[in-house]
Amino acid sequence: MPLKKRIMSALTALLLLLPLAACGAGTQESTKGSAPSVPEAESSSPAAPRETAVVYFTSDISAESLVKIYEKLGWQPGGKVAVKISTGEPPASNYLRPELIGGLVRLVDGTIVECNTAYGGSRSSSAMHRQVAEDHGFTAIADFDLMDEEGEVEWPMSGGTRLNRIIVGSHAENYEDWVILSHFKGHAMAGFGGAIKNVGIGISSASGKVYVHSAGTRTSGSIMHGSQTAWLEALAEMVKGFRDHVGKEHVIYINVMNRLSVDCDCDGSPAEPDIHDIGILASTDPVALDQACVDLIYQAEGNAALVKRIENKKGIHTLEHAEAIGLGSRAYELVKIDD
Repeated sequence: MPLKKRIMSALTALLLLLPLAACGAGTQESTKGSAPSVPEAESSSPAAPRETAVVYFTSDISAESLVKIYEKLGWQPGGKVAVKISTGEPPASNYLRPELIGGLVRLVDGTIVECNTAYGGSRSSSAMHRQVAEDHGFTAIADFDLMDEEGEVEWPMSGGTRLNRIIVGSHAENYEDWVILSHFKGHAMAGFGGAIKNVGIGISSASGKVYVHSAGTRTSGSIMHGSQTAWLEALAEMVKGFRDHVGKEHVIYINVMNRLSVDCDCDGSPAEPDIHDIGILASTDPVALDQACVDLIYQAEGNAALVKRIENKKGIHTLEHAEAIGLGSRAYELVKIDD
């Protein structure tokens, strides 16, 4: 065949292949559970490729179902276990009750851990905080450790845009495995509080909390932040720093969706919920877990107040940034475990 004809034949074959390549490049993995009504905030970083995480769900909020959903994760701790909860601000916050969580805490032979607050209240000093833990019944079901009672340590953080370190209670180094056991609800600063909030603020020491709230600009003074976007990104980055340091195989996350107030458990007099209790969710991916909870809020009756709070505080941006920096995936499959 003459050279000119051979060139024309090769060009024709290439043109025929281009549409097929374009179709393949546009194929995306199914993202079960994503609610289209959830608003999309502008991401600060290029999105990483999505992987679909598994999130387990039960509508039965009981001590037995909490153990059952934990067992579905197939996770076996190999060392000393910390169970991170919120002890709850007195007098009437919606913290997870000891009768609900006690069976799981005992099953993993866990120590309930917390850090002191940075905003005053009844849990800003170790003596007062220990009294709250006793009054709320936590010391009756397990050992209780205030991780920053004897100081703090810094762990590195990489891959973000706001933080280059995280500051946690020094006793955090005493634990190899972690159960992040969170009450999902609204939050006055973050829009909502779940697994990411429980780690990002809850495991930070008092100065570490200021460091996150200020998006890495200071470690003392007010927790009020100058930029909503910056502080939400710092919140996600703190959790990545924690997860990377302890190892993702050493952490699981469980969210309980009951008493769904617009207010956090750091509020001692929260608003009464407008949404009925929804259930318990669990995952090895904190981003997928919190995203699934947000999606269930958007699908729930009586959600107007909580949705408004999430949107006013740009809460979805925490999840967007968390996914962008590689903490986890917003794409998930919701697996129901109810019989």
